[in-house]
Amino acid sequence: MFPIIPANSATAASGNSEGIFGYGTTGSNVSTTNLVSNAGVVSSDVTGVGTARRYLAACEYGDDKGIFGYGNGTGYDSMTNLVSNAGVVATDVTGVGTGRRYLGACSYGGDKGIFGFGLMAPSPHYTALTNLISNSGVVASDTTGVGTGRSHIAACEFGGDKAIFGFGNTGSPPYYTALTNLVSNAGVVSSDVTGVGTGRYGLAACEYGGDKGIFGYGDTASHLSMTNLVSNAGVVSSDVTGVGTARRYLAACEYGDDKGIFGFGYASGYVSMSNLVSNAGVVATDVTGVGSGRAGLSACSFN
Repeated sequence: MFPIIPANSATAASGNSEGIFGYGTTGSNVSTTNLVSNAGVVSSDVTGVGTARRYLAACEYGDDKGIFGYGNGTGYDSMTNLVSNAGVVATDVTGVGTGRRYLGACSYGGDKGIFGFGLMAPSPHYTALTNLISNSGVVASDTTGVGTGRSHIAACEFGGDKAIFGFGNTGSPPYYTALTNLVSNAGVVSSDVTGVGTGRYGLAACEYGGDKGIFGYGDTASHLSMTNLVSNAGVVSSDVTGVGTARRYLAACEYGDDKGIFGFGYASGYVSMSNLVSNAGVVATDVTGVGSGRAGLSACSFN
């Protein structure tokens, strides 16, 4: 007898049942985390583990685990912190690759991940460097960057095993861009794709619907709440009118196998509200925040 495989088994195995927001700044760097249940409920603060820092990145790996990496603690950091499939954050792992901040991260290939882009020393030095993450959470040395170096970027998965980096600050006029770079299921980053939608920085992104993605929020000359959907072929849509509090330096991750959540950030101050994303990519109004309001944090799913 052959086993009966449910139609949505690929989604169910993708390790995005629960999520975790972590690190950031409240005015001072923190390592606090907040878990997200499989119903999208954010928990109260969990005492932080590892070096407190902001402007880092996070993604899933190994089907059901996560990793936080890089950021700004005492400078341009490259250390990482693994997240178990129970949402427990481990102590610092000595960094591999060039330390940087304002980078992005996402999973690819079903069980691996990639850190990419960001700002490195001597500042300002906008880079397109990437570092691959194995399915056991080991970060590889630098891979020469492809595409326009930029910071304040976001990234997410799409198509079940591919990924996309998008938007950010290039450091040159007109500064804020909507450029994207696709990542193959082998972790190869493509050249620039002409941007669609409003160029901006300090936004967040996550997967939804099992095989699609969404970029949301950010800043240009003012805070924004608009979103841009990503198809299962990696095509970015035009701007969708924003829902919820406009803000920057927030984070996003998947939960419940096929839904997403945007959370925290900076509006007129540090906030902790969240906005759920349905499995059809519809963003809900603000949910009253739980935990310490903060910005410059990151998030990923696990379990």
